[in-house]
Amino acid sequence: MDLRFTEEEDRFRHEARAWLEAHVPGTKRGTEPLASVDTAEGFEAHRAWERTMYDDRWSVVSWPEEFGGRGAGLIEWLIFEEEYYRARAPVRVNQNGIFLLGPTLLEFGTPEQKERHLPKMASGEEVWCQGWSEPDAGSDLASIRSRAEPTGGDGGGRNGTGRNGADWILDGQKTWCSRGAFADWIFGLFRSDPAAERHRGLTYFLVPMDSPGVTVRPIAQLDGETGFAEVFFEDVGVRTDQVLGAVGRGWEVAMATASSERGLTLRSPARYTEAAGRLVELYKEKSALDPARAARSSDAVARAVVDTEAYKLHTYWTATRVRDGGSVGPEASMNKVFWSEADVALHSAALELLGEEAQMLDDDGRPGPWLDGFLFSLAGPIYAGTNEIQRNVIAERVLGLPRG
Repeated sequence: MDLRFTEEEDRFRHEARAWLEAHVPGTKRGTEPLASVDTAEGFEAHRAWERTMYDDRWSVVSWPEEFGGRGAGLIEWLIFEEEYYRARAPVRVNQNGIFLLGPTLLEFGTPEQKERHLPKMASGEEVWCQGWSEPDAGSDLASIRSRAEPTGGDGGGRNGTGRNGADWILDGQKTWCSRGAFADWIFGLFRSDPAAERHRGLTYFLVPMDSPGVTVRPIAQLDGETGFAEVFFEDVGVRTDQVLGAVGRGWEVAMATASSERGLTLRSPARYTEAAGRLVELYKEKSALDPARAARSSDAVARAVVDTEAYKLHTYWTATRVRDGGSVGPEASMNKVFWSEADVALHSAALELLGEEAQMLDDDGRPGPWLDGFLFSLAGPIYAGTNEIQRNVIAERVLGLPRG
C-alpha cells in the first residue's frame, strides 16, 4: 500500500474541501445547523441536504456517473469522508441506503433495479431503513420468523387476498429499524422456504413503507425523539422485481450488506480521527486547568489517537485490496469489533477529562457533544451484529477454530 496521495487525489481533496466549506450548514456560514435527524423537521432538513449534495454530485462520489456519482474510487471516497467530517457536515440521513443497500444493489441488483432505486437513493428522494432484527432474532439473523409466501403466480395470494397482482405475501415484524419512523422504503430478509433451516430459504425484499399492510410504530428514545421504529407486515403484497438477488439466497445478499456495515463503508475512519483530534484539543485545554486530572487521562488519550490512526491505515489497506480485486470477507467482523470498542474508549477518555462537567446539560436540556457521543458509542458493540457474535465469526471463519 502506497500511503502517498497522487496529484489527482490531492486535486479531488481540494475540490471537495472547497465545496463543503461553501455549502455545509452551520453558524460559520451564516446558517443554523440542521435539527436532529431523529425528528420529523430534522429528517426533512437532512433530506434536503442530501439533495444539495446530489445536485453537485457529492452525495455518492464512488458510484457510477449514471446513478448520480462521480465514478471515483474507494480511495477518493475515503478522502471525501475525511473532508466531510473535517467540515462537521450533517449526519447522512440515508446512510442505510447509500452505505449499506447501495453497494449491495450495485453487486446483486438487476439493471432495472439499479436504474429505479440508486438515483433516488443518492438524491434523498427515497430514504431507506433496514428490516433485519426481530423481537426474537437480533444478532442471530438466521433465526428470523418473518415469512414470505408465494401467491402461485396469479396474484391471488392466500385465499385470494393478494394485493396489486402480488407475487409474494409478506407477514411478520421487524424492530430497531433506524430512521424507520420517517423512511420511504425498507430492505429486509424474510423466510421464503419454511422447511429450510437457519441460513437457507431466506429471500431479500425491497418494500415501500406505504404499502398496504405495512404499519410503522415509532420507538421513542430517552430524549423523546424517534430514531427507531418497529415495522409490522400483515398480508403485504410485493412483486418479483422487489426481490434482490435469487429467491432463497437472501443470506448471501445480506452478508454482502453486512460486510459494508461492518467492514468498510458505514463507519469511515474519518469519523474517529476527527473525534480523536477534538479529544487532543480537550486534553490540551484541561492540562492547563487541571494538570493532575489530565495526567490521569494521558494514556487513554494516547491510546485513542493510536487506535484511530491504526483504523484509518487499516481501512486504506482494505480499500486498496478491494480496488485490486480482493474482497472484505469475514475479516469485516474484526473491523467491526475494533471500531466499536475504540469508539467507546475514546469517548470514555473524554468524559474522564471533563469530570463532573460531562454531566451538564445545555440550555435545551440535552447532553453535551461528548456525553451524547458516549451514549451513542455504547450501541456500537450491539448494532451490526453484537461483538460477541462477531468474535464467534472471527474464531470460526478467520482463525478456523472448531465450533463450540
